Amino acid sequence: MTKEISDVAAAAAFRRLVTHLQHRHDAENIDLMGLAGFCRNCLSDWVMEATNETGEEMTKDEARAAIHGMPVSEWKKKYQTEATPERLKKMKDSVAKNATAD
Repeated sequence: MTKEISDVAAAAAFRRLVTHLQHRHDAENIDLMGLAGFCRNCLSDWVMEATNETGEEMTKDEARAAIHGMPVSEWKKKYQTEATPERLKKMKDSVAKNATAD
């Protein structure tokens, strides 16, 4: 990063991202992974890890519910569609680029 982002600004932007993802159910996780190499589940894992690093405890299910806006099983029933071979390939190719970003 070229300029430091304050924790207050980062927190506000994060909350806006979560609200946006909770509204845009048509942007499925597999498609997000295919385009950006991360999805709601990745974001929830990062939240869980960050929370646990502070000494507080958060489970994977709690983190996913916080990001999805509902239990992940409910979200999948309502919004998740078939993972076609084309979507899976796009996701795999995109995720492969993550190794150089970390």
